[in-house]
Amino acid sequence: MLLEHNCAIEMRGITKRFGQVVANDSIDMRINRGEILALLGENGSGKTTLMNMLSGIYQPDEGEIYKDGERIFIRSPREAYGYGIGMIHQHYKLIEVFTAAQNIVLGLDDEKMDLRRTNEKVMEICSRYGFEVDPSRKVYDMSVSQKQTIEIIKVLYRGADILVLDEPTAVLTPQETQKLFKVLLNMKADGKAIVIITHKLHEVMEVSDKVAVLRKGKYIGTVNTSETDPQALTDMMVGHAVTLNIERPRYPEPKRKLVVENLTCVDNEGVRKLDRVSFEANTGEILGVAGISGSGQKELLEAITGLYPVKEGSIRFVRDDGSEAELVGMTPRRIRETGVGMAFVPEDRLGMGLVGSMGMTGNMMLRSWRNGRGAFLRKKEPEDLANGIWKELDVVTPSITYPVRRLSGGNVQKVLVGREIAGNPQVLMTAYAVRGLDINTSYTIYNLLTEQKMKGVAVLYVGEDLDVLIELADRILVLCGGQVAGCVDARSVTKEEIGLMMTQFNAKGAE
Repeated sequence: MLLEHNCAIEMRGITKRFGQVVANDSIDMRINRGEILALLGENGSGKTTLMNMLSGIYQPDEGEIYKDGERIFIRSPREAYGYGIGMIHQHYKLIEVFTAAQNIVLGLDDEKMDLRRTNEKVMEICSRYGFEVDPSRKVYDMSVSQKQTIEIIKVLYRGADILVLDEPTAVLTPQETQKLFKVLLNMKADGKAIVIITHKLHEVMEVSDKVAVLRKGKYIGTVNTSETDPQALTDMMVGHAVTLNIERPRYPEPKRKLVVENLTCVDNEGVRKLDRVSFEANTGEILGVAGISGSGQKELLEAITGLYPVKEGSIRFVRDDGSEAELVGMTPRRIRETGVGMAFVPEDRLGMGLVGSMGMTGNMMLRSWRNGRGAFLRKKEPEDLANGIWKELDVVTPSITYPVRRLSGGNVQKVLVGREIAGNPQVLMTAYAVRGLDINTSYTIYNLLTEQKMKGVAVLYVGEDLDVLIELADRILVLCGGQVAGCVDARSVTKEEIGLMMTQFNAKGAE
């Protein structure tokens, strides 16, 4: 077969198995120079596995990889660098106490830590592609986007001209995302071959030239971005039509349900994780919570549920008759015994949410026990609930007694969200409820949250996709460094405005 003149990588018949699971099934795909290829697929479709074989982390069980028409064998990330292939992973692998330059040359035998020469070469790369970085700055002083910049420069420093970025915008603000896109376009203009693994369709449409789609480990096809749209791409990923609309009806008479005033939380090292946080959550409302990673979202939800100690402030649950119950100082069990109807979908699904060794039925029974229904439980109700969640949310599991720790992350999340909603809460809090879920199930979750809202539930939704937050929420609480940067109307705010609040509030407060 003759290759296109700009084809850098061709993958032929690539198959990878993990036990009985076929992660990649006879995949044929091309990656061209001077192009940005978006790699799309549902959770578990095999995207990262495929790119891990290109970067030397895995080796294919079957198939061949060609670079510039010659077959190559990639047995390690070091060998991948030798072929000019580098992958920037979603979770950065930097040493916090080292400088940017030290991290960039770490592991290179020939550099001998000549930081002057390293700094010069780093600045050349920055000037060429539009990066902004101080080579002498310690990593622990850097933002998430700056750490990502170091990872990309590290790959370029090693001579890579084929770059793979796994979910590169997952934790970036809109402004940081635009900076990254400018860099990618500069690298594309320089003839680099670039692959981005992502689930954000609007970003795919903005920055990519072509889109390759995987579904359940199989290659579905590659299309020109200019000749497709988000709906068509979603249909390719899922295999059938999916409605990409989030309904946002108005609840007729919202009332206060949760009142938080001057909430301050300090960790074991004396660092303030929340600093005088105040807001109200109302019935019939989805209150979105936005902020860059580590801004206090986790501590906020855990403090409300009694899982994180509170140093100062008040958290009050407003009953239907208008009376208030102070929750500060209560354990999660005491909160339930007080009659406060609260449900929590934590970020740590198996650590705090579900018992991994139990099946769906066992985890439903666990909720019954937590609700104080006694040690001797009837099994029919939890079984019925487990079966209902299994069917309604399309949980992929051999049976409702199969250990949930053996399920994929997305399926574990379905079980957890379904169980918490089934408890008929008055306050429902979710931390990254759709992380790891495919597009079809994500929209199912959005609809479930909206249904809860229209039943009069106060919903707190911590999310990382600002487009979804703006479309789903009624109001958005923005956190920056553990403080409230603002609470805005989701119907009128822009992504750019939220992005500025997420990053610049502390600077304003210091002036």
